Formats: sequence, structure tokens, C-alpha cells
Amino acid sequence: MDITSVTAAQSYAAARPLTAPEPGAEGDNAFARLAQDFLSTMQRGEATANAAMTGAADPHSLVEALAQTELAVETAVTVRNKVVEAYQEILRMPV
Repeated sequence: MDITSVTAAQSYAAARPLTAPEPGAEGDNAFARLAQDFLSTMQRGEATANAAMTGAADPHSLVEALAQTELAVETAVTVRNKVVEAYQEILRMPV
């Protein structure tokens, strides 16, 4: 069986739509939504901290916002560590 580069390219072009995600699938924007949620949590925490410094927010709301921000940062760091660990594990695999 002789496979030329043209045949391989045609086969790849024919198979490529089969591997594409379906439009509107759950995974399409999952990471973008997570990043947006993280960003909005950080912005709410910063806004509450600024309001507390000017006396416009009560201490309870400040503590609550800081706790949410801390949880979001800890979660992001944990996910990053898991991704790095998985990448390092892949690098250690024999080829």
C-alpha cells in the first residue's frame, strides 16, 4: 500500500470535520466562562475592598468578598498545578 502526500492530505481533509466539536457543545466556551467567572469574582472583591476603604461597605461584606476571592485564587492555583503536573508526566513517558 503506497500512501503519497496528496492521498494523506486528502484523507486528513476528509476526516477533519469528524473531529471538530459540535457547534454549541458544552466544551466550546467552558474555559472562557471559567475565566470570566474568575475575573468577575476578582473584580467584585476589588470593588468591595475599595468601598470598604472609603467607608461605603461594611466589614462583613469585605470579609465575605475576600474569602470568595481567596477561594477563587486557590482554585486557579490548584488547577494550574494539576495541569503542570500532567504535562510533566507526559514528558516522562517513554516514546
